[in-house]
Formats: sequence, structure tokens, C-alpha cells
Amino acid sequence: MSNRLVVAALMVQDGKILACQRGAKQAMPLKWEFPGGKVEPGESNVAALHRELEEELGIDADIGEEVMHLVHNYRNGLGVELHFHLVTEFRGEIVNRIFHRLRWSFAAELPGLDFLAADKPIVADLAAGKLLGDLLAS
Repeated sequence: MSNRLVVAALMVQDGKILACQRGAKQAMPLKWEFPGGKVEPGESNVAALHRELEEELGIDADIGEEVMHLVHNYRNGLGVELHFHLVTEFRGEIVNRIFHRLRWSFAAELPGLDFLAADKPIVADLAAGKLLGDLLAS
């Protein structure tokens, strides 16, 4: 079985990272995640993340470097290949189009949110200061 290709944004502003809580009717309801989504066939990771951020948050984002890449296999058999990109610049005001809640959090606060299992390794690295340390307030 192939893994689902997913892109996500580590959106950093004023030393904080944007975390998004899934809606009650979405798969894995009320879990926290980083904004992003599935890469469509023929679409590049950067183009997919740009599209997803426009669809989910109504912004025109400048997609930065890939910060981390990981693979996670859920117990139900679903596998995801995640590519996390840094986003520090965007145009437009953030509009919550699909999520239950949005929250700008310090890296140290992220482990206190109930994140999707696939996101936990990057949450731990962010909280430990292993990633984006120079951009994040402690």
C-alpha cells in the first residue's frame, strides 16, 4: 500500500507557530495539526501547500524551505508521507475556513495540544528547540 503524500506548513509569526484543530466532523476529530493537506496527482509539494493554505486559511503564502520529512503509519493501515515547509510570509488576513479552532502557540506549548500522531515527532523537535530555534520565541 502506498502512503498518502501530505504537505504541511510551519507558519511562524512573532515567534509563534500556527496550530489548527480539526473540526468535530472531520476524520480524527478535534486533533491538532499544522495547516496543509493532500498533494494531488501531478501537483508539486509547493503548489499543493500554496493551494491548501488558500483553501483553508484564505491566504497567499510564500512557501519556504522543507524543514522535515517523515513517514507515519497509523494502526488502521493508513500511511502518510509528510513534508513540512516553513512559511513566514503571506498576503491577506487569515480566515478560518474549515477548522474548529486556530491558535498561535509558542513551541514549548505545542506538546500540550492533542496533535495527530503523525505530527508528534515534529512537535517534539520544535518544543526541544531542534528546529527553527532562531525563529521561535521561548
